[in-house]
Amino acid sequence: MSTFALQNPSTGQEEEQFNRINDADRDAILDRATAAGEQWRKTPIAQRADVLRKTAKLFQENKKQLAEHIGREMGKLTRWAEAEIDIVSDIFTWYAEHAHELLADEQLSQQGAQQTWVRKEPLGVVLGIMPWNFPYYQVARWAAPNLLLGNTLVLKHASICPLSSQACQDLLEQAGLPKDAFINVYASGSQMDAFVADKRVAGVSLTGSEQAGAAVAKTAGENYKKSLLELGGNDPFIVLDDENLDWVLEQFTKIRMYNTGQACNAPKRLIVMDEFYDRTVETLEKLIGDMKVGAYDDENADIGPLSSIGARDEIVERLAEAEKNGDATIRVGGKAIDREGAFMEPTLLVDVDPKADVGCNEIFGPVAIVYRAKDAAEAIEIANDSDYGLSSSVWSTDLEAAREVAVQLHDGMTFINEHAVTGAGLPFGGIGRSGYGRELARWGVGEFVNEHLYRVSDQSSAGLSPAL
Repeated sequence: MSTFALQNPSTGQEEEQFNRINDADRDAILDRATAAGEQWRKTPIAQRADVLRKTAKLFQENKKQLAEHIGREMGKLTRWAEAEIDIVSDIFTWYAEHAHELLADEQLSQQGAQQTWVRKEPLGVVLGIMPWNFPYYQVARWAAPNLLLGNTLVLKHASICPLSSQACQDLLEQAGLPKDAFINVYASGSQMDAFVADKRVAGVSLTGSEQAGAAVAKTAGENYKKSLLELGGNDPFIVLDDENLDWVLEQFTKIRMYNTGQACNAPKRLIVMDEFYDRTVETLEKLIGDMKVGAYDDENADIGPLSSIGARDEIVERLAEAEKNGDATIRVGGKAIDREGAFMEPTLLVDVDPKADVGCNEIFGPVAIVYRAKDAAEAIEIANDSDYGLSSSVWSTDLEAAREVAVQLHDGMTFINEHAVTGAGLPFGGIGRSGYGRELARWGVGEFVNEHLYRVSDQSSAGLSPAL
């Protein structure tokens, strides 16, 4: 049995150790989840919804401790952590309140039978492989719809999230979820291929890196099962006019640096018109340069540490290499901060080669990039010149002009005068290297579901066609 440690990114210190499962434990885990599923799928919808409703309440009642967990695990500032928990409560509440509507039978025209309908039924055990950047939110948007549907779940969270991942299981069971209907496992990434391939697993949802997503999709496809992937992003943020430029740039800076820049759907590429490019850079130099970096529990901090010292060092090295090669110019920041922990300076890049590493690949940290465009057409061209397709935004006082640009962007989610908005009633997902499938809202119960057709005919009735 191997061990792993919680290392606080605000201090760089190891705090606790945990034991990973052995490969031999897989059978017992999946047998337990399968057996629990036989009970859970037969549980009335109202009772399933009540478990979700109670879970939402428990997240609120335990907010302080839950926020501290993810502060210690991945460095999330306390106010951000508490806001994440509020969203999690909203998600569980939304699915509880819309349970009967979401799972209602869909009556079809009779089409030669006395009655024809489709019923949403669970698939069975669904594996969730979740990332560290939003430890509760990522789990909630996968867990809430699937538990409502009647699936049972096995969670493999990021190794740096042992406290929060176990809290998810504990709170659900405290809310009345039957034991083994949600099982948190401490496992390595290398152990997941066997889980995905196992016939007792009906589907797998992964939020994480492209490399991990490709591996999961390959194994799932080879074993004829559904997968959902939410991967990276290189989201464009297009500004068409400068009427409210100072306010727009304040919004961009807040959204880009939220969660210390560690959000897949953060605006990674700011695209502005030539005529106000210089003013944009000057304003951002001050906004970003004035940001205060602090520990997760520092109430005055604008951003916190990165998730780990290794993650910080990787970004700093990429930035230095880009400047050395002439692929970008660092206008502000770009260096590690000389203190214990995983801290780096908030950064502004200009003159970025869109084909270079820092231009075409996601930077998962507090780094803003500015591009210039001569007009809206070139802005669209720059925005769409990416293999990612998660989200995008267009900012303008002319809403019609903004709409004309928005409908030409190749992404899963596009916003006008806002960015990275998430809510229980809004679908979430992307295209291209950003993955496939949708989570949240009614789409959340539409992924790992058996849409089961039923027809009733008496023996004197003839169907539309004989069986093939």
